[in-house]
Amino acid sequence: MFHWKKLGQIFVPQEIHGPEWMAEFAQAPATLIMDDVVRVYFSCRPRPDDDGNYVSYSAYVDLDRKDLFKIRSVATKPILSLGGLGEFDEFGTYPVSVIRHDQKVRAYYAGWTRCESVPFNVAIGVAESDDDGRAFVKLGQGPVLSCSPSEPFILSGPKIRYFNGTWYLFYIAGFKWKIVDGRPEPVYKIRMAESSDGISWVKLNKNLIIDRIEEDEAQASPDVFYANGLYHMFFCYRYSEGYRSSQKGYRIGYAYSHNLKDWTRDDSRAGIDVSASGWDAEMISYPHVFELDGLTYLLYLGNQVGRFGFGMAVLDGKLE
Repeated sequence: MFHWKKLGQIFVPQEIHGPEWMAEFAQAPATLIMDDVVRVYFSCRPRPDDDGNYVSYSAYVDLDRKDLFKIRSVATKPILSLGGLGEFDEFGTYPVSVIRHDQKVRAYYAGWTRCESVPFNVAIGVAESDDDGRAFVKLGQGPVLSCSPSEPFILSGPKIRYFNGTWYLFYIAGFKWKIVDGRPEPVYKIRMAESSDGISWVKLNKNLIIDRIEEDEAQASPDVFYANGLYHMFFCYRYSEGYRSSQKGYRIGYAYSHNLKDWTRDDSRAGIDVSASGWDAEMISYPHVFELDGLTYLLYLGNQVGRFGFGMAVLDGKLE
């Protein structure tokens, strides 16, 4: 099994006293490695409006490459503007995954819209940056991946990868809304699509990860990388009911594959769990693995799905 040594919280939005649109949450960290800093993208929120509705923005924090606990700078404005009236991303961009492409930085993101019978729906959009990932321009008003007969709602959680000349987009798709304590709660599973250009996608149309804790288990944040002859995936999962508690909240799972399409789940190898107390004692979620200067790191969210920022762990051993 893997063993991750927790290093502590890295970024807490409440501590920087930043702009109103970054009042709380730093969700779904994703990295872009640079010469002197590690840029970590995340999604944040202003406080809710008088009706209790949130919007979500995406931003970044630059960490010193030689000391990842040292913050060099924080975005002064969102990296993406929200969509216009009726567009799929009118009310939020969360989460974001980035990749370098043709001397630009491309971002795949989930765009949120509000609904009437259920709280929201989500589709996946794409944007590009020509200033090294500070600001992005969306490639059109609509999404590149959205609902279909086999994936009826909530396409979210994009993680973009490029292996052997092919683009791969790992994401989640919703299949059910459950009424729990009088409110609709979504059930979603991990999926994948392939592309030759990163714009037009062909869906695999199968769940990648088997359920373990219950049939309506919700799965998210499929972070995939290649090491030592295998594709590895860290992801998170939770119960469909009572998941805002420590007993049924998010945990981090693990799976491996030889071909990216068929995955073997083995959560016993994940190597990380909630702490006995503190900021990540109730839940851990939205893992992101990156390698830097000979070490392998894991960024992740703690209690209340990142309301109080994200933390980091370092791998004790090798990826194998």
